[in-house]
Amino acid sequence: MITLWALLETMRPRQWAKNVFVFAVVVFDEKLFSTLYLGKTLAAFALLCFLSSAVYIINDIADIEKDRLHPKKKFRPIPAGILSKNVALIAAFLLLIIAFGGALFLDSFPHTLAPGLFPLALFYLVLNVLYSFGLKNVVIVDALIVAAGFVIRVTAGAVLVDARRFSPWLYICMTLLALFIVLGKRRREITLLAHQADSHRAVLADYNLPFIDQMIGVVSTSTIIAYSFYTFSAENLPKNHAMMLTIPFVLYGIFRYLYLIHVRNEGGSPDELIFKDRPLLFTFILWGIAAISVLYLFK
Repeated sequence: MITLWALLETMRPRQWAKNVFVFAVVVFDEKLFSTLYLGKTLAAFALLCFLSSAVYIINDIADIEKDRLHPKKKFRPIPAGILSKNVALIAAFLLLIIAFGGALFLDSFPHTLAPGLFPLALFYLVLNVLYSFGLKNVVIVDALIVAAGFVIRVTAGAVLVDARRFSPWLYICMTLLALFIVLGKRRREITLLAHQADSHRAVLADYNLPFIDQMIGVVSTSTIIAYSFYTFSAENLPKNHAMMLTIPFVLYGIFRYLYLIHVRNEGGSPDELIFKDRPLLFTFILWGIAAISVLYLFK
């Protein structure tokens, strides 16, 4: 029982929230109420959870020695010695079999665009393995790779729902939003670990707070601009530009996140932060309600 609980903790179910990016296309391509497309997206969400959990296990095994020096990560089951590496490897292998087998099954359904979910899942795995065993130590590239994982999730949703009306602006928005979150996390790591940051994550030696803050400023501004362009230029939106009414929610959400990372020194784990900070959570919910209302009710 202890081993199963430790394995579940290592799979990081809290971080499965990142996989909600796969739902972006089925919502914004106006297929949310299609049983076929929604069902395929739900299945893809589950498979991405298995795939990302396998990646987390591999990453924990690769970082076991450094995690033992981290004030929080040292309590994870693998570095703490609660879960053996052999059991973890077997679990990761089984999760990968389920994820790739399920991807092949979903690709057999009609209306699935090329390249399909299987190649995207394989690309996600290869990219993350390269990240775990080297690229995470390359400054800037490390953040871009993590952000690329979010874009892959969005693309997975696109190929499964035969996306025809999904605006390219949303790909840009998702990329920028992912970078915004990743850089916020890097900032938190630097402030939390202080002078020992590079001993826990080597790439942090190449970052400093002024540099991180400049990048966050560029990315946050670009996110607002890109989303604003989407609200009045996407082809499938109402001609009266009603989607622009959702811009204030995006503005407040970004400003709130900036407040949390700059004033309250938070931002370490965005999937936990959005559930912990009620104003941020309510803003996300209200934005979702407003966007769906414009897309489905007021056209």
